[in-house]
Amino acid sequence: MLKNVIISQSGGPTPVINNSLRGVIDTLKSYKDKIGKIYAGFHGVEGILKEELLDISAQTEEEIALLKTTPTAGSIGTCRYKLKSDQQEDFDRIIEVFKAHDIGYLFYIGGNDSMDTAHKIAKLAAEKGLDLIATGVPKTIDNDVGDQQFKLIDHTPGYGSVARYWASYIQNANEENNGSSPADPVLVLQAMGRKIGFIPAASRLADPNREIPLQIYMTEAKLSLMQLHENVNQCLRKHKRAIVVVGEGIDAGDIGQVKDSFGHTNFSASQSTVAQIVTNYLNQEGLAVRGAARCQVPGTDQRGSINFVSSVDLDEAYQLGVKAAEIALEEGNGFMSTIIRVKSNGYRVSYDKVPLELVANSERTFPLEWLSKDKTDVTDDFLNYARPLIGDDFVKIPVENGLMRFTRFKNIFAEKKLKEYTPCAYK
Repeated sequence: MLKNVIISQSGGPTPVINNSLRGVIDTLKSYKDKIGKIYAGFHGVEGILKEELLDISAQTEEEIALLKTTPTAGSIGTCRYKLKSDQQEDFDRIIEVFKAHDIGYLFYIGGNDSMDTAHKIAKLAAEKGLDLIATGVPKTIDNDVGDQQFKLIDHTPGYGSVARYWASYIQNANEENNGSSPADPVLVLQAMGRKIGFIPAASRLADPNREIPLQIYMTEAKLSLMQLHENVNQCLRKHKRAIVVVGEGIDAGDIGQVKDSFGHTNFSASQSTVAQIVTNYLNQEGLAVRGAARCQVPGTDQRGSINFVSSVDLDEAYQLGVKAAEIALEEGNGFMSTIIRVKSNGYRVSYDKVPLELVANSERTFPLEWLSKDKTDVTDDFLNYARPLIGDDFVKIPVENGLMRFTRFKNIFAEKKLKEYTPCAYK
């Protein structure tokens, strides 16, 4: 008997998330003896709760193929809806929707919180006697899913592309800073990463020989604004200019925090930015040279720009989608597809599976041994780890009438079979 599928996404998107989606879809289509309809939960678990199931099976092959170079989550949407343990109505509703639409497979593309959601749904389905196979597909630009030994997963899809974005961004910023330094000697740039420094650390990939007057401030370094000011002035005395990359999670005082449903700070929605606070502090305390500090905050552009996508990241995201579908159909319930680095002379990886319960809410931190002694830079060990992930060539993006051509799915949804439902968090 054929079983239907729901694919869902959650959390902040990445430049390559849709290629993981494509990998799942392409592979499912080859199992015609097991798979019926393929649906997407429109805007993640919220779409499942509201019975808004986008019919992927009704989309053209051309639009599905374009997922390869369609960035972020515009194709099927994402959400930041947290399924909390005390919201039993939500869990019951999900099972009700699965039963109504004969869902036998759930694929959840996301980070650590999303793997927790997939794990909870898998357990509940088993308790309710529903024959459901839930499988996770990893993604997160922060690279914080997994363990400190990098054994559960070496890196997450999305990180390689954001790392490449920052390497390119710093190259361009250096040209600006070098030319404008008599008036604007300090350029402060804010990188994503609430608790972990993998993204700001990627700035060093732009300058592995350390020729640019670049300083990197990560949450893990735990440096104060006073120490940052002293370090920047030392750099100014030596180089007459400085590029300062600050992780958004460093301690810069009160930024008027706004938090999402998971309790994570939403920096782009808060009252102030870390970069602006740092810039104000530098200007108020004084610079060692003439001129002023200025700042830039790229925000969601760093996780949404397909122009700087890593070819390595793009391919690995697809393969992890393929592997997830194979795991679900051949090996059973409760796993996440994963990528493991193979020890060899060059860069090689293999694809495997790990239990969802091991990665649910896992949170890897940036290895402290990869920080320089003064904690304003990273070591060559980090560069050796990260350099292969950004690839070498620029990916060709389809163009139509001079504009990038992204996937445009038709709004074809499964017929609703249940009563209207208001998710618990809406009430």
